[in-house]
Amino acid sequence: MNIHFLQHVPFEGLGSIENYINEKSHHLSCSQLYLDQELPSVNDLDWLFVMGGPMGIYDEDQYPWLVREKKFIRQCIDSGKIVLGFCLGAQLIADVLGAKVYKNQYREIGWFNIKRLKDCEKTILSTVFPDELVVFHWHGDTFEIPENAVPLATSEACKNQGFVYKDRVIALQFHLETTLQSAKALIENCHDELDNSTYVQSEECLLSDTKNFSKINQLMSSILETLENSVVKS
Repeated sequence: MNIHFLQHVPFEGLGSIENYINEKSHHLSCSQLYLDQELPSVNDLDWLFVMGGPMGIYDEDQYPWLVREKKFIRQCIDSGKIVLGFCLGAQLIADVLGAKVYKNQYREIGWFNIKRLKDCEKTILSTVFPDELVVFHWHGDTFEIPENAVPLATSEACKNQGFVYKDRVIALQFHLETTLQSAKALIENCHDELDNSTYVQSEECLLSDTKNFSKINQLMSSILETLENSVVKS
């Protein structure tokens, strides 16, 4: 299987997803958009991952590659590919599906609980997504749920935490792929966002419990396994 991912900054990569891909011996490729690298042909990939980043989806003047990235994501969705987006990636998916993306009331950074919504039962994630889970957040923007998409989860600070579209496009506002190492990289590069506001935890809190990373990474693997099994059955 050919898996491609879109990387927006050097310090936000695949995290635990890379271990899963290597264990399965899938072919992995990347477009480092911050280096203005080319995008592949849609026909050359099976899955697409759209990773996070500190920019906003409308910052096209500062990051002109956002224009062609959005077109590419739309092409992948229209071509029936499996597409997963995390944080900024989820917002980009929401945007190309016609939903509004905007500044959330609160900046949400740290380990906060999400609650599964009832409609999750209608999706491919019904058997793997828990009723509640403490997950890793790092975002200031949010999105509306696109038409014909199914909302997944909510949190105290942010109403819309994810959605599923046609059981093959998954957008997660939070991070299940984050490892201890990638969290440290985020802190190093985005430390100015740790502003002690209502839903922003300290650096110590972000790194204090390594068991949290294992739990979210396990769920990430379960989601990938579920998607992969769905491809085999189809």
